[in-house]
Amino acid sequence: MILDASFPPDPRVENEAVSLVKSGHQVYLFCLKYGDEKVSEIINGIQVKRYKSSKLEFKFSALVYTVPFYTFLMQKKIHQFITETEIEALHIHDIRIAQAVFNANKKFNLPVVLDLHDNMPEVMKLYPHLQKFPGKYIISPKKWKQKEEEFIKKATKVISVSPEFIEILQTRLPSEKEKFILVPNTIRASFFEEYTVDASIIEKYKNKFVILYLGDTHVRRGLQTAISAVEKLKDKIPNIKLVIVGKNTTDVVLKQQVKDLKLHDFVDFEGWQNVALFQSYILSSAVCISPLHRNLQHDVAYANKIFQYMSLGKSLLVSDAIAQKRLIERINSGLVHQEKDVEDFSDKVLKLFSDEKLRTELGENGKNFVRNEFSWEQTSKKLLHLYDNLLN
Repeated sequence: MILDASFPPDPRVENEAVSLVKSGHQVYLFCLKYGDEKVSEIINGIQVKRYKSSKLEFKFSALVYTVPFYTFLMQKKIHQFITETEIEALHIHDIRIAQAVFNANKKFNLPVVLDLHDNMPEVMKLYPHLQKFPGKYIISPKKWKQKEEEFIKKATKVISVSPEFIEILQTRLPSEKEKFILVPNTIRASFFEEYTVDASIIEKYKNKFVILYLGDTHVRRGLQTAISAVEKLKDKIPNIKLVIVGKNTTDVVLKQQVKDLKLHDFVDFEGWQNVALFQSYILSSAVCISPLHRNLQHDVAYANKIFQYMSLGKSLLVSDAIAQKRLIERINSGLVHQEKDVEDFSDKVLKLFSDEKLRTELGENGKNFVRNEFSWEQTSKKLLHLYDNLLN
């Protein structure tokens, strides 16, 4: 496996690698080190090999398909990795390092699995540094999209995270249709089977009607809609509390909004918390939200948080970003609001607040879905089948 980042943490990479190890495969993970991390160690059966990198290299990675400097540096490290490990197949995590892998693999001609975690050319358009000079003029999402198609054509198999993303890729590249395999981001059963409740969190929110958000809090995740809704709802639900567990550099925008609306008593910014506390926050909540703005990335991706929410039996309120809307409506585990629509969001919260029976029913539907159909133990079976048959 090739990851151009430090490890850990990366839940998807770890989930895939651990499942393959448990299935009898040997997994070597190429990753980068920026400090004094061990050069080599075994983590949960994964044989981690770290290669020294620098902040300068990291900055050049954004320009990887503008100038070839990053690719040149990485392909030398990957060539060394392949030689030392004598591996039989390569698994690329996302496209930034893909050119370097294909270059390094010319001598070895190993089968290559391309794992597309995100619709990267579309995600890039949302980055602040691509909205202004100089990034706007030297980094081209169009070029990244062309490279993505080139790599799909070169790859032996292509893994992606949602049916919607695969539909888009198959429409763009009908000749490659048979390469695609769905391996969605889902949670391990241990998340809902093996956890400890933090009594202080339960106590803190026991008399509140908690609306919970977990994860990255970038403004494109839609929390401005939720905050505006709280201003409308606080008179109808006096004990309402929007609890935000996570962070992003754009939090200054959210906190200023709370200040301007005088909502300090109704919104808690908990910052980033240890994942071991997630279950306690979820169990303290009445409604869990994913108010994503719609865009070409959010329309084809599931946020992992929705499966965490559902696994513990909580009703959901999500925006109409296509992938999550389809899923929530299909299994009837929550309500859907129009993106960025404060009135619609507020109305749906009131509906859930006034109908505890509905909240329970929606929560049970989600819980049954995750526990019986959509845990990692179920959805990883296609990944295992792929590698059991790849060399054939």
